[in-house]
Amino acid sequence: MYNTYRKEKRFSTNKRFSQGKSQYSGRSQYRSNGSSFGKRRGTPRFGLGTMHSAQFINKSSNEEQGAPYVPQHRFSEFAIDERLKRNIEKKGYQIPTEIQDKTIPLILEGKDVIGIANTGTGKTAAFLLPLINKVLQNRRERVFIVTPTRELAFQIYEELVSLSQLLGIYSAVCIGGSSMGAQIASLRRGPHFVIGTPGRLKDLVKRKQLLLGTFQNIVLDEADRMLDMGFIDDIRFLMSQLSDKRQTLLFSATIPPAIETLIRTFLKEPIKISVKSRETPSCIDQDVVRVKGAKEKLEKLCEMLENKSEFQKVLVFGRTKHGVEKLSRELDKRGLRAMSIHGDKPQAKRRQALDLFKNNHVQILVATDVAARGLDIANVSHVINFDIPATYEDYVHRIGRTGRANQKGIALTFVE
Repeated sequence: MYNTYRKEKRFSTNKRFSQGKSQYSGRSQYRSNGSSFGKRRGTPRFGLGTMHSAQFINKSSNEEQGAPYVPQHRFSEFAIDERLKRNIEKKGYQIPTEIQDKTIPLILEGKDVIGIANTGTGKTAAFLLPLINKVLQNRRERVFIVTPTRELAFQIYEELVSLSQLLGIYSAVCIGGSSMGAQIASLRRGPHFVIGTPGRLKDLVKRKQLLLGTFQNIVLDEADRMLDMGFIDDIRFLMSQLSDKRQTLLFSATIPPAIETLIRTFLKEPIKISVKSRETPSCIDQDVVRVKGAKEKLEKLCEMLENKSEFQKVLVFGRTKHGVEKLSRELDKRGLRAMSIHGDKPQAKRRQALDLFKNNHVQILVATDVAARGLDIANVSHVINFDIPATYEDYVHRIGRTGRANQKGIALTFVE
């Protein structure tokens, strides 16, 4: 447990963490600052009842629950094109993850698949590899991929480019915040893969620049997040425009009722694969940081971040766009290398901030929940919830940005 801030005390995450309860407060509920510098906006909109601070405390364990998964295949054994296998080998992939091992053969068979998996399980490659193979077998095949955020769309695009080197496969990314003219031009070249966010894709369909009847394959990635962001009607519209003869793949961490309805309406005899074992990865140390007021909250954060040998690569989450931008500027003013990502930031600036963080040119990325889903950023040492998330599910996705690929990670949540 992080003690109440004292100037003479340095912070260390090497101490033992409490298991499931706080020694500093008997309060069963607490209020959260709605913005980063303490303008109170009431209690968060918790989706699973009022969260208790004990939910943010958990000691990581070296012991995974249950026996480790033993793959039934190697990548070299999948029934895919040899050229694609060479690209897989160049990336250093040999043994598939559980979601890849279980879904790739089904997708290769043309089945509709529902993949339920925690973040960081390798699901992007799980759907890209068999769909790239499908295009290699028939150049008339086209793939339509829908994602909740611009950052995830670009991440999928980059993985696609990496896996399809020298294979003559073309793609287009269609997202808000970028030039629609350039996107229309790329669509006119007839790309094999179109990756985008629901709002921009719907706009392009209505402008008759994107003809969904020409696509035989659709992927809905992070479907529950798209529901949370209010895209369910856009998804229904896009699905209704597709050919009846199609393969549909849906990946999600959870299957809420609205997604179940979507599945019943648009998927044909889908096979459900679930590899979700626990809510939060066992390799993440989770703890709370007790503070009294906005000023102490900011000072404590800054003192922690100044310990750069420990807080090497830190993702800080806030709840509001304004609060995130303000916090980022304050950290930068104090000599801490920080940048921000939020919905009001121009897309080019968002990509720049993300790339600088990924490539270790900045130590800190301050973000809203736009960065909580799907993004694969290597070696994030800490996730800090400067503002409490709206739901426990959002918390799970936030902290999933650290402790990836079975590395140790640390997640800290500020509470009052």
